[in-house]
Amino acid sequence: MFSDAELQLAYKVGNVPFNMFPFPHFYIPDVFPADFYRQLQQNLPDPQAMMPIEEARQLKGYKERFVLGLNARDLATLPAAKQAFWSDFAGWLVGANFRSLVLRKFQPFIDQRFAGNSHVEFYDEALLVQDVTNYKLGPHSDAQRKVVTMLFYLPPDNSQLHLGTSLYLANDPDFTCPGGPHHDRSKFSLLHTNPFAPNSLFAFFKTDNSFHGVEPVADPDCRRWLLLYDIFVYDSAAAEPAAAAPVAPSNVKFTF
Repeated sequence: MFSDAELQLAYKVGNVPFNMFPFPHFYIPDVFPADFYRQLQQNLPDPQAMMPIEEARQLKGYKERFVLGLNARDLATLPAAKQAFWSDFAGWLVGANFRSLVLRKFQPFIDQRFAGNSHVEFYDEALLVQDVTNYKLGPHSDAQRKVVTMLFYLPPDNSQLHLGTSLYLANDPDFTCPGGPHHDRSKFSLLHTNPFAPNSLFAFFKTDNSFHGVEPVADPDCRRWLLLYDIFVYDSAAAEPAAAAPVAPSNVKFTF
């Protein structure tokens, strides 16, 4: 039996058109039913339950980001009611029908990126994320093993609309990056910032110019909640750009 939240998410993701410039992406408002989003807000963990990502993932330079994995080990630290809510959510979001739907949605880009590789396997992961004041993320194209990133924005109201993910264009039109480092903002132009609206979703396909980031969060006492859902490729070697023709129209440039 599918839940109303699962069905609405599948319908909206399955039917939303892509924005192709400067890389494949889309934005969806009201991605879950309103009553489900209210439940989600009520079940957000206490901040003390969140782990610094520097400890959880051995990543340096992210002291304002805290995470909680939607897996049995991490969720066991929550009170019973919240553990039950997030366990049920993870049961249909991670490693299930939703991953298949997302892979089908992005299939044309996957075919181009991994052209000639018939042994590519994927896995998915979800993290609850809380960013606090002074968080920022420089322009970057994401790790090479990343395939699809989906950011569910989870603010309680419209007071944080300015805190969404930003898209950047390199000032050098020939500059690309296979993934890894974060780059100097002065070498990029800010193209667009998604509204950090309640119950919205921003998703994109990882390319060599999928430059995105977060402008510095200057709001005092800020808590920026989101759910990060990613699809990765198992074989890191398979994440190397494929020698394939772009799938976008000729007047749109992105690279794998």
